[in-house]
Amino acid sequence: MSKPSLLPVVIGTGFGAGFWPWGPGTAGAVLATAIWFLLSACLDWMQLLAVVTLLILVFTYLGTWATAKLMPFWGDDPSRVVVDEMVGVWIPLLLAGTWWQALLALLLFRFFDIVKPLGIRSFDRRKGAFWVMFDDILAGIYSAIVLYLIILIGAWVG
Repeated sequence: MSKPSLLPVVIGTGFGAGFWPWGPGTAGAVLATAIWFLLSACLDWMQLLAVVTLLILVFTYLGTWATAKLMPFWGDDPSRVVVDEMVGVWIPLLLAGTWWQALLALLLFRFFDIVKPLGIRSFDRRKGAFWVMFDDILAGIYSAIVLYLIILIGAWVG
């Protein structure tokens, strides 16, 4: 049997994070959060916002492409494909301005990604590379909403 090409493997597995045996989705989300931390140390807030937005758009496209290339080899929603978790966690990280908000974004995203409430599960059941990405995008949107409310309440109370 043939093997998938290297480029879709590298992109789809989040530069190899998807091969982590104990929670590959968490490994992908942690890697994306680490990338955010690195970028936040080097860029001002507006630059960070622009770069992370660009990462979301580019990796949504590349992730959909890579997932479509990998599905014939690894199945419909392979656990090794974690680029969707990377894109998903970058969405609430758009709102993070402190290290604790970034960690909260990661925790909220993993909650919504694992529990799959509020319609996420219905998208997770759909077949196709786009849907592999979309359920995590939706988890990221829900995480961003909750994070925004927490930040808003914190500013109001504090």
